[in-house]
Amino acid sequence: MTENRKHVQCEGECCGLCCTKIEGFGVTKGQISILEDVNIHIHCGELTAIIGPNGAGKSTLLKALLGEVAHTGELRYLDSKGDCSIRPVIGYVPQQLSFDPGTPASVLDLFIACSSKMPAWLFKPKSVKERALSNLEKVKAEHLLDRRLGALSGGEIQRVMLALALNPVPNLLLLDEPVSGIDQGGLAIFYDIVSELRRNYDLSIILVSHDFDMVEKYADRVVLLNKTVISTGTPRKVLSDERTRQSFGAMRSFPGYDEYAGEEKN
Repeated sequence: MTENRKHVQCEGECCGLCCTKIEGFGVTKGQISILEDVNIHIHCGELTAIIGPNGAGKSTLLKALLGEVAHTGELRYLDSKGDCSIRPVIGYVPQQLSFDPGTPASVLDLFIACSSKMPAWLFKPKSVKERALSNLEKVKAEHLLDRRLGALSGGEIQRVMLALALNPVPNLLLLDEPVSGIDQGGLAIFYDIVSELRRNYDLSIILVSHDFDMVEKYADRVVLLNKTVISTGTPRKVLSDERTRQSFGAMRSFPGYDEYAGEEKN
């Protein structure tokens, strides 16, 4: 995967590099339909936020994209000619990393465990260390390479997980509520880094989030999901849509909601 991909502006159905299309996605568990005919077009270099009430199928959609649950429909990656030439490389950052806080394992050990079949305590390949350092630099966390996992803050752990998701640099990056429980300072740092990454590498990013303030600030496009796509568009359009308020009941308005809603009505 080259790191010098040029940005290609997407308009309508025509798209260049890093254009990912989710088409006709559906997931059924027994007799229960969890997702139905989900269609999402993720443009080059854009962050698409998925919002929806609890049980809407947001995390299930990510698991389906990762191939962890059976699904109908297609995931297509279009190259610069508009051809579906490769299977997308997908990076994933979960809500949290589960591990024993007392473990002596370091960040480097984690990279080795994810990159090599050899035990991290037995062999530390120089190539893996160099790659780990390079990816940590992308998320401004190179100083954490030798830090013990149990000594990291929540925000630092998520930056390490983001660095792991960039090995290799993916076509599609999935973020499943990646800053849940992180303080405001760490949250802002994380999203600033994600924004810089998508600009530098033209990443297509899907973010599942309940934080409408962050969605309004960082997302290029928002999808309201409740089993299927209810609405899609800019943060201004979707967050001011009455269907969004209805989906969340007594939803706390984000800053500027009344202004946005007023503009939409005019």
